[in-house]
Amino acid sequence: MIRMENVTKRYAESGAPSVDNLTLDVPEGSTVALIGPSGCGKTTTMRMINRLIEPTEGRIFVNGEDVTEADPVLLRRQIGYVIQNVGLFPHMTIAENIASVPKLLGWDQRRIDTRTLELLDLVGLDPKEMLKRYPRQLSGGQRQRIGVARALAADPAVLLMDEPFGAIDPIARTRLQDEFKQILKSVKKTVVLVTHDLDEAIRLGDRIAIMKTGKIVQYDTPDTILSKPIDDFVANFVGIDRAIKRLSLFTVADAMVAGAPAASGPSVAATANLRDALSLMVAANSDMIAVADDHGAVTGHLTRDAIFKI
Repeated sequence: MIRMENVTKRYAESGAPSVDNLTLDVPEGSTVALIGPSGCGKTTTMRMINRLIEPTEGRIFVNGEDVTEADPVLLRRQIGYVIQNVGLFPHMTIAENIASVPKLLGWDQRRIDTRTLELLDLVGLDPKEMLKRYPRQLSGGQRQRIGVARALAADPAVLLMDEPFGAIDPIARTRLQDEFKQILKSVKKTVVLVTHDLDEAIRLGDRIAIMKTGKIVQYDTPDTILSKPIDDFVANFVGIDRAIKRLSLFTVADAMVAGAPAASGPSVAATANLRDALSLMVAANSDMIAVADDHGAVTGHLTRDAIFKI
């Protein structure tokens, strides 16, 4: 879906490039997270896809089209874009914000109204409460949801996200990340996500590109990045606790055994991740924990040894 071939960005002829001869393939329908230390070129890389930043050298293809030769204004109308501070138009209502790109594309009002209602439902907001309100009347989490809805309004195949949840408190951020992951299951978009949060990259990314000084050091699945870092830089970047982080990629159901545990104690949902399950075990000073279904009935158990074998 997206291919960057030998892309370089220089801001001065004599200076080091911000992005240096970078090649990247983003498969259709996947989410790729770009992450690395400050100044590594991740945001520049993403912004070159919709030509908010023009590449100095190289070619960029979106759905087979060389976007370096396309009209940048028309290109941006076909690519959804979500930023950290949302960027909603403060003088427009929520309905007008969501409708902004469809109106530029010449959609009729009935189609726009139908799409607006669909998107508010998709992001979990009540149209009766939201349509006539203004961005200043919303919480940070609500504004972020509207930002996602606006980016999806014209049903773009590609979605670019620049630190989309960075300005939200940790509890709301985790909830929005999980909800966004569910949204992606239903809308099937190709997403490039820039983040400084490794947990966010692991949670949302099908693949992660770790960058350093304008180059991609390792590009692979979260599991491989965490279990087989390619060099010391990647190992240090993902942290000494990478084995613990890796457990968040698996659910309790992946390691549980049928049958109730031998002794009573705390329980965990089968849909919970193994990182949280291990935390519960440590808190309970136990090597075993019960596994419960959605109704609270015990359906199995999980042992610490089973977690360690994942």
